[in-house]
Amino acid sequence: MAAGFAAIALWSALAALSVSAGPIPPFQMVAMTFAVGASIGIVRALARGVGWRGLLGWPMRIWLLGVGGLFGYHALYFAALQLAPPAEANLVNYLWPLLIVLLSAPLAGERLAWPHLLGAFLGFAGVILLAFGRGLSFTGAHALGYALALGCAFIWSLYSVLSRRFGETPTDAVAAFCAASALLSFACHLLFERTVWPATTTAWLSVLAIGIGPAGPAFYLWDHAVKHGDIRALGAFAYATPILSTALLIVCGLAEPTGALLIAAALVTVGAVLASRELWRS
Repeated sequence: MAAGFAAIALWSALAALSVSAGPIPPFQMVAMTFAVGASIGIVRALARGVGWRGLLGWPMRIWLLGVGGLFGYHALYFAALQLAPPAEANLVNYLWPLLIVLLSAPLAGERLAWPHLLGAFLGFAGVILLAFGRGLSFTGAHALGYALALGCAFIWSLYSVLSRRFGETPTDAVAAFCAASALLSFACHLLFERTVWPATTTAWLSVLAIGIGPAGPAFYLWDHAVKHGDIRALGAFAYATPILSTALLIVCGLAEPTGALLIAAALVTVGAVLASRELWRS
């Protein structure tokens, strides 16, 4: 569970670091940061005596799950941001923690009780409040973008829940998935984008920080968490990501504080406590 909390904390830093990195094209950013994240995992695995076969020798279904989850999610996410307003697309995307809770019963064999469901719904309510507090406007003209954002939510929730089904696959495999996702992102960058390098030392350091945090070790931590922790509670706790992200933007002077943030944080906190009630008891 501590690994899951650490992953959520690292993801909350992504928005602030991305702003500091500057206007780098999305697929270029994924290729650069995933390459850093993959390198960390590969070096760690080799240092522990895990050979290349232990990194690459997985059945095709494992490769499809890993690369489909990491690359598929980010490809759809960036496409959604191009076709719909970012705030609205992000709100639809943040159905994934709720879907993790809902899918954990049929796909991972977990028992769902009312605290898990209520906790997840309270977390989503907090995110809705935060989003509408900053002004949202859903229109039919962006329906395709919203559909892609919904696809993001399903891909990441399925990746997270099904990873638990394949719990015998070590976390070292995630390094290979990150490397493959970096290569696919680089190919998409060459096809669809113009290269824009970070303009300052701070921008370069921000890109590096993303690779050694939200786009690297966070994936390894999350993989370990969903395989060995309480995935129902993790789904509810994941709603802390946008709350912490917005709070960090405010601390860094990149956003203005609002009363909606405090209420949203309270809803997410209550929801997380409810969903993790069994943990508190034990």
